[in-house]
Amino acid sequence: MQVRVEKKGIRVLGLAESFRSESSEKSILAGVVMRRDGIIDGAVFGSATMKGDDATEAMIKMYDRLSRNDINVIMLGGTIISLYNMVDVKDLQRVTGVPSIGVSFNESDGLEKSLRMHFPRGWKEKMAAYRRLGSREAVQLKTGYEIFIRAMGLTTDTARLVLDAFTLQGSVPEPIRVAKILARSRL
Repeated sequence: MQVRVEKKGIRVLGLAESFRSESSEKSILAGVVMRRDGIIDGAVFGSATMKGDDATEAMIKMYDRLSRNDINVIMLGGTIISLYNMVDVKDLQRVTGVPSIGVSFNESDGLEKSLRMHFPRGWKEKMAAYRRLGSREAVQLKTGYEIFIRAMGLTTDTARLVLDAFTLQGSVPEPIRVAKILARSRL
């Protein structure tokens, strides 16, 4: 699918999560369908298991529940959510057929030390899942902020144009920002 960033009616599904504490069993996932002009015309909720392996599947189910064929890009507020529940952006894009961008906002030295601490018996499997995510690319937004992305189904340059089109200020694109607000409201 070719993404036409210049279209006023381009729609993005922004997905984000929220949870209360490490003692929670599930995190709340929220999705917002937003047009380039800022109009919200859809929402969906889901959940992912804390420290689990079901985040990608949960997001695919959320996309399917929307039952829409007008979503041009899926934008994720993180690819490692719910205390190390990895979102496989490549698999998300492959299954939905929609170009996908995993967005993170901070540099990282990697997760091996944290995974060893949180998963003494299963850290190698978690580390393999983390490596399958691939490397992140730094991109500079029109707002001047640098973020890090994993883009599947579209080039890094096109992903940056999509992110710029949906970022009004700061570093957080509006679909992700609004989805995060909705996820927090369900706690």
